[in-house]
Amino acid sequence: MKIPFSLPVINQGVIAEMMDCLTNTGWLTTGPKTKALEKEFEKLTKAEAVLCVNSWTSGAMLMLRWFGVKAGDEVIIPAYTYSATALCVMNMGATPVMVDVNDDFNINVANIKKAITQKTKVIIPVDIGGWPCDYDAIMDLVNQKEIISLFKPEVNIQEKLGRILVISDAAHSIGAKYKGSITGTATDITVFSLHSVKNITTGEGGAICINLPKPFDNKNTLQYLRYLSLNGQNKSAFEKSKVGGWRYDIVDQGLKVNMPDICAAVGLAQIKVYKNKLLPERKDIFKYYNDYFSKYKWALLPPSINSISESSYHLYMLRINDINEDQRDQMIEYISSKEVAVNVHYIPMSMLTLFKNKGYKIEDYPNTYSLYANEISLPIYNNLSKIQLEKITNTIREAYNSLTSTHE
Repeated sequence: MKIPFSLPVINQGVIAEMMDCLTNTGWLTTGPKTKALEKEFEKLTKAEAVLCVNSWTSGAMLMLRWFGVKAGDEVIIPAYTYSATALCVMNMGATPVMVDVNDDFNINVANIKKAITQKTKVIIPVDIGGWPCDYDAIMDLVNQKEIISLFKPEVNIQEKLGRILVISDAAHSIGAKYKGSITGTATDITVFSLHSVKNITTGEGGAICINLPKPFDNKNTLQYLRYLSLNGQNKSAFEKSKVGGWRYDIVDQGLKVNMPDICAAVGLAQIKVYKNKLLPERKDIFKYYNDYFSKYKWALLPPSINSISESSYHLYMLRINDINEDQRDQMIEYISSKEVAVNVHYIPMSMLTLFKNKGYKIEDYPNTYSLYANEISLPIYNNLSKIQLEKITNTIREAYNSLTSTHE
């Protein structure tokens, strides 16, 4: 019995939405399905405005472009994240400033404060595995007088905000909760990923939740971002296709990052049943793992719920106590030999060639390395069976026993 690491939900609801897109609406690129998905995200998150795009990365780049981030600017990110968090910054010509993280994998707020300079324009905290960051602490930080005094606005939009912009990298945390609210409104901007391995998927895609403070009008900002996502064009192809709708304007130098309807249809079917069906199923799998591994002293369980936050249960990031990186890799080899696919989230960016060549050193992020060195991500997705879960957990235990010659 082979067990893959991740599988998307492709059920009759998804097929029905896809067939409706293909046979009834007569439209494949951005149109009614994308608009409907945006409305569903507004309902789920309570965000004032949502724009769907073709990836998390392009969504983050769009927001950096909107805020005027450029060469010479700095953006603070955690050292423990997927490289897209840094690449979106680099693609704008700016410099990612990496800081070390807490034991829960998320960015350390004290380290953020130490890293802020007059060049800092944006902070991008990341909800690793679906576990929300300490957003109140981050928002309190950027609103402190001493931090505001360091901020040097260079374009009108930066002057209007008057401080560092906070973009939540919520690629993993659709449906997670922070202080009683579903993620999407805790910071100025939240960007979700709808990639194929995510809790809700459109194959490739992303969703931007806009929650800017006054004097911003979030609906007006949404409209402008919609233009920017279409090469700066003030009408979508769907709108231009209507009788008499051919005339358009280019209002700014935008990007081409809009979400097609053919993709939105997949996510639309999933988000309609996410809160009451898909998310509770993931939580049950997470709980199964917790119940199993809590019996063993060698198993360090990932954060899932406390009085402040609740995970989206996107990843089960198990850590193995008192082993090193080589031993972790030996465990993964054993697990793979039993046809169970596991993963590691993530290889620290400062260990990857691109970033090493730019001068980043893993030695500067000791907690990031210690978390990575003994982490194994287990399969967690809808429709995993009890038999599969039993095989996964037993295989992990066997892998540990084979490594340590114990028989727990």
